[in-house]
Amino acid sequence: MKNILKATIISSGLLFAASCTNLDEDLQGSVTQPFTVDIPQTSFEGGGPGPADALSAAFGKLRDAGSANHGGYWSVQSVSSDEMAVTQKGGDWYDGGIWIDMHRHTYGPSSGPVNDTWNGQYSAIAVCNDLLATNLDANQESQIRVLRALFYYRLLDVYGRVKVVTAAGQNPAQSTRAQVFAFVESELLGALGVAAVTPSMDLSTSPLGTGKNSYRVNQFAALGLLAQLYLNAEVYTGTARYAEAANAASYVIDQGGYILCDDASCIAPNPGKRPAVDSDPENLTGYATVFAPHNQNNPEIIWSVAYDGVSAGGMNFNMMTLHYASQFTWNFSDQPWNGYSVLEDFYNSYESGDARKAINFLEGPQLDYNGSAIIDYAATDGNLEISYVPPINELEPNANRVGGVRLNKFSYRLFGRPEMDNDMPLVRLGEMYLIRAEGLARAAGDWSLAIPDVNTIRARANVSGMSTMTADSFFDERGREMFMESTRRQDLIRFGKYDDPWWEKTNSDPYRSVFPIPQPQIDASSGTLTQNPGY
Repeated sequence: MKNILKATIISSGLLFAASCTNLDEDLQGSVTQPFTVDIPQTSFEGGGPGPADALSAAFGKLRDAGSANHGGYWSVQSVSSDEMAVTQKGGDWYDGGIWIDMHRHTYGPSSGPVNDTWNGQYSAIAVCNDLLATNLDANQESQIRVLRALFYYRLLDVYGRVKVVTAAGQNPAQSTRAQVFAFVESELLGALGVAAVTPSMDLSTSPLGTGKNSYRVNQFAALGLLAQLYLNAEVYTGTARYAEAANAASYVIDQGGYILCDDASCIAPNPGKRPAVDSDPENLTGYATVFAPHNQNNPEIIWSVAYDGVSAGGMNFNMMTLHYASQFTWNFSDQPWNGYSVLEDFYNSYESGDARKAINFLEGPQLDYNGSAIIDYAATDGNLEISYVPPINELEPNANRVGGVRLNKFSYRLFGRPEMDNDMPLVRLGEMYLIRAEGLARAAGDWSLAIPDVNTIRARANVSGMSTMTADSFFDERGREMFMESTRRQDLIRFGKYDDPWWEKTNSDPYRSVFPIPQPQIDASSGTLTQNPGY
C-alpha cells in the first residue's frame, strides 16, 4: 500500500493560487520522513554552455531566442498548435488572455509573445552581424551565416514579411516572404559550397567541416536546416521543393554517420530514477536518451542548443508544465508553475504500445522521491492525490489543476533546478528520415514511397510497420515523433489543417497561418514596416 505524504504547509503559496506572473513563491513544509539522497546532485550535470571560442556569444543566443523557454518562439509554435494548451486555472495563468488567444487563433499585433519572438530573433541576428564584421576564418564565417539563416528561417516561418538586416545600422525595406526564403536558401547553399542540392552534389569545397560537435554547424547541420526549409517551401513561396528536401535529408542519412538511437545502441543511466519508485527504470534507452538531461553527446543529434542548469539556462519545461506539488516528485529546488497541458486528442493519437507515449507524457498518480502519493490540498473535487488525467474540462476560466497529461519528453532529473540540463535538438536524424519520406512522397504524388522510412521510425518506437500510407496517416506519425520540437504548427499548415477546429478552438481564418507583425515594431519603424493582411 502506498503511503500518503503528510506535510504541514507553512506558505499559503504552496499548492493554492500560484500565478505564472509570480514565480518566486517559496515551497516550504515538513514531511514525516527525511529525504534520502543516494545520488550526488552533480552526477548528471548537463554539457555546459558549449565550446568557449570566438563563436560562443552568437551560438549562445539560441538560448535567448526562445528555443525552449516560456513566452517566446517555442511557446508561439507549440500553443498555437493542437499539441498543447496553457489553461486558465482561476486567477492562475490568465495573463490577460494571451495564451487563450494563442490557442484559439485570436492573437493580434499587440500580443506579448508575438513581439517577444520577434525581438528574440533580431537580437540574435544583431550578434551574428557584429561577429561577421570581425576577422573570422572561412569556416567560422560559414557557421555564423548558417546560424543567422536559422534565425531568419524562424522569422520567415512565423511572420513571412520581415526586413533582412545583414550589418549593423542597416534599415532595409521590408522583404516579401519569397525574398526572405531566397536569402535563407542562398546563405545555406553558400556555406555548403554548392549551387543546388542534388543526389550527386560534391561538398568538398564547403568551408564547413564534417566533424561531429552538435553545438556547432557542420555540413550535415546546414543540410538538415536546408531540408526543413525546402519541406515548407511551397507554403513560403508557392513553389514546391520536395525533391530537394528529400535529397538534403538523404545525404545526411547516408553520409553523416549519425545513429538512430534504439534500445540497443543508446543506453544511459536514468537521472530521474527515484530509489523508492520501482516503476522508474534504472536506465533510459533509445528515443528517451535523445532528449534526456545528459543528451549532450547523443549520436542522433546533429545540431542542438546547449543548455545547462548552472551555466547555460533557458530550458524551463519542468517549471512550465508540472503541478506545483511536483516539486516533491524529483526534489526540485523550486516549485513548478502548473501551466502547459497536452490536448487529449493529441495524446490519444498514440497507440497503446508506442514507446514514445510513455516517454513523451506524464500521466496518472504522482509519487514523491520516497514513493508516497503527492497531495494537492487546494483541490476542489475531493481528489487530493495528484493524478494527471488526459481530459481537460475547459480552457478557461476554471481548468482542472490536474487536467491534461504533462510534457515529459525532455525528461527530468533528481534535484533539478528551474533551468534544465537537456539540450534541444535543432536537427536530428529521426526528423531527417521523416523529411526524406515526405519529400519523396510529395514529389512523386505517391504516399506509399514514405512507408520504408516511416517504418524505420516506427520500429524504433516498438510499434508494427505500416503497409499502406496516406497523407493523414503520415501527418499523424510525424506528430507522434516530433512532439515538443517546434514543428507541429508548420506541419498543420503544410497539411492544410491549421485552420481546422480542435478542442476549444473553432475554425480560424487562413490569414492566421502567419502571425501579425508586432505593433510595437510597426510603431518604431517610421512607416517602413507594414502589417500582414487580415490583421
